[in-house]
Amino acid sequence: MPDFDAIVIGSGISGGWAAKELCEKGLKTLVLERGRNIEHISDYPTAFTEPWEFKHRNWHPRQYKKENPLISKAAGYNEDTAHFFIEDKDHPYVQEKPFDWIRGYQVGGKSLIWGRACQRWSEYEFTAPARFDYGIDWPIRYTDVAPWYSHVEKFIGVCGHKDGIESMPDGEFLPPIELNCVEKAVQEKFLKHYKNRYLVQGRWAQLTEPNEVHLEQGRGRCQRRNLCMRGCPYGGYFSSVTSTLPWAKKTGNLTVRPDSVVHSILYDEKSGKASGVRVIDANTKEVIEYKARVIFVNASALNSNLILLNSQSNRFPNGLGNDNGLLGKYIGFHIYRGSAHGEMPGYEDKYVYGKNPVECILANFRNLGKQDTDFLGGYTTFMGAYRARRDAAEGIGADYKKALSEPRGWEVYMYMQGESMPNENNQVRLSPDQKDQWGIPLLVTSVGYDDNSEKMVADFLTQSREMLEVAGCQNISTHDNKQAPGLDIHEMGGVRMGRDPKTSLLNEWNQLHHCKNVFVTDGACMTSTGNQSPSILYMALTARAANRAVAELKAGKL
Repeated sequence: MPDFDAIVIGSGISGGWAAKELCEKGLKTLVLERGRNIEHISDYPTAFTEPWEFKHRNWHPRQYKKENPLISKAAGYNEDTAHFFIEDKDHPYVQEKPFDWIRGYQVGGKSLIWGRACQRWSEYEFTAPARFDYGIDWPIRYTDVAPWYSHVEKFIGVCGHKDGIESMPDGEFLPPIELNCVEKAVQEKFLKHYKNRYLVQGRWAQLTEPNEVHLEQGRGRCQRRNLCMRGCPYGGYFSSVTSTLPWAKKTGNLTVRPDSVVHSILYDEKSGKASGVRVIDANTKEVIEYKARVIFVNASALNSNLILLNSQSNRFPNGLGNDNGLLGKYIGFHIYRGSAHGEMPGYEDKYVYGKNPVECILANFRNLGKQDTDFLGGYTTFMGAYRARRDAAEGIGADYKKALSEPRGWEVYMYMQGESMPNENNQVRLSPDQKDQWGIPLLVTSVGYDDNSEKMVADFLTQSREMLEVAGCQNISTHDNKQAPGLDIHEMGGVRMGRDPKTSLLNEWNQLHHCKNVFVTDGACMTSTGNQSPSILYMALTARAANRAVAELKAGKL
């Protein structure tokens, strides 16, 4: 097999960025993807399918849901998007506690089906664990990541306002998709009533006005179809299939190998470095070993944990870099249990143009400079206002059709994205006796909520009701869906960053403390979860780490 300068495990949001940065710097780079190949446009089979053209009208029959009870619960999963998600039977795991592991295995990974929210972490998130003593200190600060946020934002295209909110820093934004009339009214009422509750248009990876770099990627303006998860033939939102991987390919330095299930990372006892990656072909079951000088682990958080745990040697019998026994521990997630809904009277002479692919964000207002609640951490709130379709009393005839064509009044919704606390008992590990179809140990998940989570959910339900009342809503309802962790699709941790090798696995450059030519820059690296959406942080950390890796290779340190 040919040798490479670099191997990237995973082709999703962070893996695509690793490939782009490494290839641009001249490294011959192999990207390994366990799923099938995906080509932009040609592999979006439902991009232009009308609702009535689906066999089941964009729903799944009862038998299908019975066979796929886990993946069918995923946000955005329907008949039109199922091709970008796994089927449960193909990828089993062991749930010691209820945990809904949502996965999409193909070139591009979950970048094809992500929510696209791109708010920056603030200094509050990076310093909170140490300030409030609920975890180890991050080895980096906002100032370390800020230039890399800008680097990423300019390339992928992020729309939004410069709002001047300390808890959600501004970035390099394209023009926003503006608030509708009810959202503006709610924004004004919040500003008038509260001192620190800022409702703004979300920062979203949508090309509202493409710049030259986006056109060079072959991408075009967002068409406001709100069908993003089917795959966008216009390239209106960022995915690694439309952006970073094609960009890397243009350098001539990229090789992508789909259908490659990574078994483990190979460790050379003599050099004290990783020497390559062992792969099992997904179709033939052939075992192949690829060599490289530097390895980026971007398989998504839990798979990255699995690979490192399975990378065992005489030097590392419990997993690569796992001298302290913390590999797979401190798994975090975002809390999505709380939601609220209300009806907004008036504004019935107003409507909206196009379908909105973005949402408003109410920036976190809890526990910023000091702890002001009976729980630790905070929560971002996503919001929106819309006109619902009018219900029809009769199910046939002209009156029915007329009723369907006339919108009902305005409705407002809110839902939380809350921070979970670092907890050593929230962990994943390898099954001692169960293996998958490729002979790799199954992952055992043991992750749950704690009392802090319950207090946070309760606070959100109270505050969201109050805020909808302040906004002028009626018939308000709140709901705790009590969903299992994992359904948020924001699993993090297990290979956390830190300053001390005794309490962390990675240093400030995302390198394994005890194997410096292995970098982990997906969600597995997270020291804490914060409350902001994490994907753009993964991209920024990846770009930062890749440039560090190239510098160290040139200096002969790797």
